[in-house]
Amino acid sequence: MNRKAANIIATYFGLGLSKYAPGTMGSLGTLPLAYVLIRFGGFYALIIAAAVIFFVGVKATDVVIKESGDDDPSKVVIDETVGQLLSFALVAFMAPEYLTGVSSLLFYIAGFAFFRFFDILKMGPVKYADTKIKNAYGVMLDDVFAGIFAAVLLLGVLCIQINL
Repeated sequence: MNRKAANIIATYFGLGLSKYAPGTMGSLGTLPLAYVLIRFGGFYALIIAAAVIFFVGVKATDVVIKESGDDDPSKVVIDETVGQLLSFALVAFMAPEYLTGVSSLLFYIAGFAFFRFFDILKMGPVKYADTKIKNAYGVMLDDVFAGIFAAVLLLGVLCIQINL
């Protein structure tokens, strides 16, 4: 992968170049993508997109790491894209209507907040991937784990919403 393409992908089309909270900008920028994937392709489109973006993101992140000499450059936010997509996976599987209907905005806000919470807090496997795996996989995996934690919590909100 060439340097220019790697930077475009790793920064999620430039969102990672934000002077203020690039990770948050990357997460926010992912919400429209999540909505479109769920609305028009459902759970499987969401999971396939997350998997493809993960592997392309690893390659792009690897190029940026080598170029910068930093093992976790702040401008790399493609990892937030993957994690944010995964945060909606369980609800997209169990009850996609809650992510495509009129009241879906609350679920997107909650999914965004839960993902950012786990990404910033960095506990358990999130912290392990962030601190022990010092390569592009580590950069990507901490957000995968944060996305999984957020997905479980968002599923809990769904269960409360539908009185399970």
